[in-house]
Amino acid sequence: MGIPTIRTDRLLLRVFVPEDVSALHRLASDRSIASTTLSIPYPYEENMARDWIESLPEKHAAGELVNFAITHRRESYLIGAVGLKLRMEHKRGELGYWIGKPHWKQGYGTEAAQAVIRFGFQELNLHKIYARTFKRNEASERVLQKAGLKYEGYLREHILKWDQFEDIVEYAILRSEFIEQYG
Repeated sequence: MGIPTIRTDRLLLRVFVPEDVSALHRLASDRSIASTTLSIPYPYEENMARDWIESLPEKHAAGELVNFAITHRRESYLIGAVGLKLRMEHKRGELGYWIGKPHWKQGYGTEAAQAVIRFGFQELNLHKIYARTFKRNEASERVLQKAGLKYEGYLREHILKWDQFEDIVEYAILRSEFIEQYG
């Protein structure tokens, strides 16, 4: 599966390249990023960024996921990451994203999520896109709501993160809801 470049008003979503290692490491190694994500470890070492980027082409080719570097459209700097973990046998994708702390509260997460949701329904022909976040991550919940996802459920003490059980909330959008909202 080829990963396209997606343009929005302010962003360019593109494949990660080896030149992104340093910026990825700088942004993802912030403890507050790891604290609010399900899969980013802390500390996040530079070799982890390199290994992760190197792992993406095989996962893309296998149809397991599509992952995009979120970059500023005019100035090209890395802002974060967004993607879909795919379960094509069920025609669904799990939306995941993070935004580097210097770029919080600027609407980039919502803009990137909306673009990837559109891609998932229009290009991948998904039936459902869902996302999970820690209940304590209210900013991420707002991103999901603004992106058009609806609350589906609450999983109590569902994830063990840093020796503490975390509550998880799940949001989703169906193809029919996407068409109704965005045409």
